[in-house]
Order: sequence, then C-alpha cells, then structure tokens
Amino acid sequence: MQPGSQAGPAAHGPGTTGHTGLVVADPTLVRDDESRLNAIAATATRNEYWLRRYAFWLVFLDLTMLVLAGTITASTYGSNEVAAAQAGLYAAMSAGLPLAWMAALALSRCYETRFLGEGPEEYRRVGNAALKVMAVAAVASFLLELPFAQGFGVPFLLAGTVALLLGRVWARAVLHAGRRRTRWTHRVLVVGSRGQAADLAGELSRSARAGYCIVGAVIPGGDETPLRLHDDTTVPVAGKLTRLGTAVLATGADTVAVAAGPETSGEGLRLLSYELEGTGVDLLVAPALASISGTRVSIRPVAGLPLLHLDEPELTGARKVVKQGFDLVTASLLVLLLLPVLAGIAALVRATSPGPALFVQERVGLRGSTFRVLKFRTMSADAEQRLAELAHLNEHDGVLFKVREDPRITRVGAVLRKYSLDELPQLFNVLRREMALVGPRPPLPTEVARYQGHAHRRLLVKPGITGLWQVSGRSELSWDDTVRLDLQYVENWSLALDISILTRTAITVLTARGAY
Repeated sequence: MQPGSQAGPAAHGPGTTGHTGLVVADPTLVRDDESRLNAIAATATRNEYWLRRYAFWLVFLDLTMLVLAGTITASTYGSNEVAAAQAGLYAAMSAGLPLAWMAALALSRCYETRFLGEGPEEYRRVGNAALKVMAVAAVASFLLELPFAQGFGVPFLLAGTVALLLGRVWARAVLHAGRRRTRWTHRVLVVGSRGQAADLAGELSRSARAGYCIVGAVIPGGDETPLRLHDDTTVPVAGKLTRLGTAVLATGADTVAVAAGPETSGEGLRLLSYELEGTGVDLLVAPALASISGTRVSIRPVAGLPLLHLDEPELTGARKVVKQGFDLVTASLLVLLLLPVLAGIAALVRATSPGPALFVQERVGLRGSTFRVLKFRTMSADAEQRLAELAHLNEHDGVLFKVREDPRITRVGAVLRKYSLDELPQLFNVLRREMALVGPRPPLPTEVARYQGHAHRRLLVKPGITGLWQVSGRSELSWDDTVRLDLQYVENWSLALDISILTRTAITVLTARGAY
C-alpha cells in the first residue's frame, strides 16, 4: 500500500526567510492580506494531501478485509446442510454485512485523520464499530427470526473484527516505515517561549512514528538564536510572536503547535487561532501536562471557561480485573501454542553450553514484593560471578548494566536475545500472577535500591514481559527514557494500550531493533 508521498516544502526552506516573524497580530490586519492566506492554505493542502489519501486507502483496505473475511467464512461454514438450505439468506448477509460494517466504521469516526497512525484510539474505535455491528445483527436476527448463529453470521463477525485489526496494524506499519524515512510527516511550527518551545519540539520529535517534523519556531522577543533540543539537534527560529502567517508560509508548515505559557494564553491564543482560521493549518495547544494520556483528560466547562479535568490513575477496580483476566487467558493460550518451541529452545540451550536451560533470578514486582523471574539462559553458567570484572565495560547510564559485546553471551544466547525468545518462559510468571504481559521492566533489587525521585512509581503495577520500553528502543534507551516510559505506562495504562503494545512488540521483535 502506498498512501502517497508528502508534498515538498514551501519555496523557502526553514530559517531562510528574512522576515522578523509574526503571530498574534490584530485579526483585522490579517484579513487584509488575502493573497497570503491563500498561499498558506495552498501549502497546508499540499502537505495534508498524503493524510487524506491514507484515509482513503484505509477505506479500501477495510472493505477488502471484510470481503476476504466473508469469503473465507462462507467457504468454511457454507458447506453444511443448514447453510445449503438457506443459501439465499447467507448470500444477502455476505453482501449486506460488509456494507453495514463500513457504515458503522464511518459512524465511529474511524477515518478521521486525527485518530490515525498513533496510539490505541484508532484500534478502540474499530472495536467499537464491531460491537455496534454485532449488536444490530443480534437484534435483527432475533426480531426477524433468522438463524444467525447457525450459519456464518457469528464466525463472520469474529473473523471480520480480527481482519480489520490486522489490516490496521499492517497499514500503520507501512505508515511508520515511511515516517522513519521522513515521508508522510506533519511539518510543525512550534510557538512559545524559548524553553517551553524547545521542550515541546523535543517531545514531538522524540519518536519518528508520530510523524512530526519540526521545521521552525516562533519565539517572543527578538532573539533568533536556533533552539537546541534534547538530542543536540537545532531548530531555526522563524520569527517573533507578532506575525505568525509569515512564519507559517516561510517554513511550509501545515501544523502550528503552541506550548503552554504566559505569552501564548488567553487573548493571545484566541487571536492566534483567528490568524490561522480558514488556512487549513492545524492548531495544537499543549497543556502543562506531561505524559498524560488523553483518556485521563476531559474538558469541563466552568463559568464559560474550558477547564481540563485530570482523572487519577486507575490502579485497582474492574479494569484491573479485566487486565488480569486478559493476561491469564492470553498467556495460557500462548503456552499451549508454544510448548514445542519452548521445549526445542530448552534442548538447544542445554546442548550448546554447559548449565541449566533456564536462568532464574530474583526481581522486584508489584509494590516491592520479590519473585523469581524465568528466562532461557543466554550466558555462560558463571555469568553472575564474572559481572564484577566486566563492570568497567558498562555502556548504559543510570542503574542498568548493558554491554553490546558481552563476552558472557553464548552463540545461541545471542540469537535468543536478538529476537527476545529468552523472555518466553516469563509466560509462566504471568500464569503465577507475578508478572503481566505488559508493564514496566522487572528490576533487580540492587536497581530498586538506587531509585531516586518518582522511579518507585514503577512498582505500582506488575512488571511486564514487554512494555513501552520494549517497543521504543529496547537496549538503546537511556535510563531516564526507560523510567519516563515506564511511568507513562503506569499513569495511563488501559487494555487498548496493552493490545497496541503487544502488536508493536511483535513487529519490534521480528525486526530485531534495539536488542543486544
């Protein structure tokens, strides 16, 4: 699938304009320059073309997956006597259900571009559409006395849901692969004070998957020194906070991201929105909330003011029970399916190096309790005794110990680590309710003893076989980034997020990115 390529930048590259910039000007002055507005709108339209085309391809992909699911289901369940006797009914259902499902996807806003490409919201909306179709089909079957469950109705609904989710996973993988090559990205102009703009630009550009390319910044005052981000990259300052449209046009931006601050609040922010009105340029406003999931934030109007209401992290309750049930069922199924693989790896480890097949180590789990984590042994049997002599080779910051070319790793162990196969025995830790499928990395007691600040909040949930740290860089992450991602998961976890992380884990492991 090729959803199209992004249009090139505007005639002037970032930072090449001689203008002094431009943002919260009087809106009456903005309307005097219609040619400039038209130029900005044309640039935004060109830059957003790929996103609209991607949404169109998703419509085609969803319909294809539903037709495929219907064809497979009909060929599987259409040969029995009940199906043969009601061939006409099943033919009508084969044609009608995919169309009804597409309508449900549209009503669930599954093609709105702001929900596509990142986060669990896209998958949640696809799941909601499937539930709507199932509910309508069940009611219609009851009222019309149709033998819905005896034919391919129920199997088709289940197969269609799986097919849609797999299609979205594949489409997102294609999109992310393009973004890693700097294609299909949003061109973002950051607005705010120097420190806040640098922080926002750093967060937006931290992950290539998100698709935000920072092309410039607009800063109050006259200082045009480029912004320096956390990774030592620089962002050109395109102008002052007096004429935003000129900066947007000069950088070819299709998105303006505003950092929270006194210069960009109240009347200034309202005038800024006036200036972008009718241009097609997206306006994003970052609240002073770091790493807070949208599911915890809602807008509460109070005295005419749109206030943000922040829910507490849900660490107990019904959703927690659902998560535990999901973990136990999924882990049980995976163990049954992977038993031959587990046995084969164990035999291979024993046959290629002296020592046991499993490596057992004490780790810290939920609320500081300790447990014995299970892994396939990937190092020599005396690895723990040799740790002190290799301490000077540590390539990781913080409290972790990582060596890219660790001499203790066996040849088989290197392959197991590359594809994270050494983690598979932890499925039994999940069945013993010591771990979860998704959660923070299980730390050593010595690591926990060196925790500082809010790092102890990682222990508020069960550690996981995989997590945000696994799908965001694995061994290549710094200690600070590992803690940040773990705390982000603790604060914002949900079943939809777990499913998204598990899907991303499969892709990350298969491509062996960031493992050593």
